[in-house]
Amino acid sequence: MDARVRSIATLGVLGLVLALAGVWGWSALRQPFPDRSAPAVCVDRDVARGDKVTRRDVTVSVYNAGERVGLAGLTMDLLVDAGFAQGSEGNAPGRKPVERVEIWSDEPGNPAVRLVSSHFGDDVDVVRRTADAPGVLVVVGDGFDDLVEGNQSIRAGRVTTICTPPRRAR
Repeated sequence: MDARVRSIATLGVLGLVLALAGVWGWSALRQPFPDRSAPAVCVDRDVARGDKVTRRDVTVSVYNAGERVGLAGLTMDLLVDAGFAQGSEGNAPGRKPVERVEIWSDEPGNPAVRLVSSHFGDDVDVVRRTADAPGVLVVVGDGFDDLVEGNQSIRAGRVTTICTPPRRAR
């Protein structure tokens, strides 16, 4: 085959590859974006009076209300190491100062709240406040240093709902 025919054949094959890539690209461009929504961090589960709620049943979110960078992540690591499920973490909304630890919940007597609270000792305030975070919301300030040996489980004193990891939902 002479050089002229080989060049024409090469250009023909490259043109065909370019046309196929163009058709595929146009087809992909016209498709909707894939659903990248994250799976649920936790799902609501009803708890009957007397049911045992364990650490692995409870999802915890942590917000940093202090000046220490990375405090929410550090606290989340400690809670996950203690057996809780990971929710979200970030900076606390607003400028409300928190000295050590607060738990924000619209249901302070919830067994999940009581269980998480037990890991922060006696110096934790449970604040009646709607929490816009998955699970139990812990807000830490610069005075927080470490968890204490808390309860492994708590029995529910009444019928309630907890936010539990999807794998734990029944």
